Amino acid sequence: MSASSFPASASGKPGRLSLYLQLIRWNRPAGWLLLLWPTLSALWVAAGGFPGWHLVAVFTLGTFLMRSAGCCVNDVADRDFDRHVKRTAQRPVTSGAMSSREALLVGAALALLAFGLVLTTSAAAIAWSFAALAVTLAYPFAKRFVSMPQAVLGVAFSFGIPMAFAAVQSRVPLLAWVLLLGNLFWVIAYDTEYAMVDRDDDLKIGMKTSAITLGRFDVAAVMLCYLAFLAIWSLALADIARSAAFGMGIGAAAAQALWHGWMIRKRARDDCFKAFRLNHWLGFAVFAGIALSYGLR
Repeated sequence: MSASSFPASASGKPGRLSLYLQLIRWNRPAGWLLLLWPTLSALWVAAGGFPGWHLVAVFTLGTFLMRSAGCCVNDVADRDFDRHVKRTAQRPVTSGAMSSREALLVGAALALLAFGLVLTTSAAAIAWSFAALAVTLAYPFAKRFVSMPQAVLGVAFSFGIPMAFAAVQSRVPLLAWVLLLGNLFWVIAYDTEYAMVDRDDDLKIGMKTSAITLGRFDVAAVMLCYLAFLAIWSLALADIARSAAFGMGIGAAAAQALWHGWMIRKRARDDCFKAFRLNHWLGFAVFAGIALSYGLR
């Protein structure tokens, strides 16, 4: 059900629930799925197989809540920029349908719910959750100062990996950071595709993005980032890389990466946005390969 499916108020304006759902991108699940698959992959690796329903539920719901909270902060931070971009001009805060204060209160409530879930795991995971929150809050403002803000997003969108290891093992080994590095390249790849959609608008308003920084090398850079992601994860997980299931998962992800490269080659807005939206299937392919590898042992 989309946000628009909920009834409007008596004045004909969207009701509060509808606005809240628009604020957290309820009708665009690709965003939180992009966070979910590497997080679940890390859970399986950390546990050496199925980590138990408790941790699966905690990290699945926590991923949704933190992505939603991030959307609230992002919309407040970008409200003056978003009104100049056709795709984002009607977001609740930008359009004036919701105040910045209300949006931040919603975001704070969602983050507190996510923290409540973390409290049911381990002391190490609780400690690392503060670093995850700091990176989440920093990203919306990085677009003003960093030429490649997608790298900052890459850290934010990959922090579920060390969190997963901390919850399972009560520590964050080197393997977790290697997987985070690899996942960072994947985030740069798909968020550059996303930035390519708004490149013309971002140039006009002075926003910094990887699509602008990379210029005519954007497509090549996206493909190299896909390659780096898959190569790093394959090497880091060499103990399961020899399994047929893992190989099939990586192969399916590589095939999708090549398809995305074909879609974005002409830099058409709709094609770039489609490639971005479909990236969660690439992440699912890697997760499925990992989960099946442990399940078939």
